[in-house]
Amino acid sequence: MLLTIDIGNSQTVLGLYRDTELLCHFRVKTDRHATADELTVLLLSLLGLKDLSLSDLSAMVVGSVVPTLKAAWRGVGHNRLSLTPLIIGDAHVDTGVVILTDNPQEVGADRIINALAGFQRYHRALIIADFGTAITFDCVSDKGEYLGGAIAPGMGISLEALSSQTAKLPKVDISTPPKTAIATNTSDAIKSGVLFGYGGLVEGITARLSKEFPNPPLVIATGGMAALVAPFAPSIKHVVPELTLEGLRLIYERNR
Repeated sequence: MLLTIDIGNSQTVLGLYRDTELLCHFRVKTDRHATADELTVLLLSLLGLKDLSLSDLSAMVVGSVVPTLKAAWRGVGHNRLSLTPLIIGDAHVDTGVVILTDNPQEVGADRIINALAGFQRYHRALIIADFGTAITFDCVSDKGEYLGGAIAPGMGISLEALSSQTAKLPKVDISTPPKTAIATNTSDAIKSGVLFGYGGLVEGITARLSKEFPNPPLVIATGGMAALVAPFAPSIKHVVPELTLEGLRLIYERNR
């Protein structure tokens, strides 16, 4: 089986593929100080939930926006799995994506992975909204080229700022949306501001980005909070939760 690992600033998502089928996936908190041994223990625990072991893994591919964890997962591959992991961003790795930004080296691996997976799925110009620690808006041409995009603070950052930088506003679970925009209590007021506010942010940014395409692009969303925001952002036509894992699989197949 192929182990795909998408390392974000806040969360890490691991997926197991048999050929093109995603058998299962796990979402865990990212610990940027974790050692290779600690990651091995984590991997063993997750595999155990599905009655699997390290010996069931035949290959691994890693995409990371946390540089320290690239080396740690490389160590897991070499020392515990006897595998040479494919690390997105290494000089020899071919993503197949033409990057048309001012400095291609500064573009996060997750953004290129998403661009590849989105284009392979829809074969048309795209705006991909990825809801993670930050919200990234990635623009892909009708030829599959990565054009650039926009970055905004994520919902988690905003919620944390509200509770930590104010004296009386509580931490709020936004998984249940408010019934109305005009809230009659503090909890619903925060939910209204965040969910309707980020829905409006998505609508505003995607509208501006779309004007710079020759033809209207398709807007899709991925990331841990995509499903929460999508109902408040009509421009989002599809939510694809495992888009990054799919991109990692495609890059592995391209380089195997």
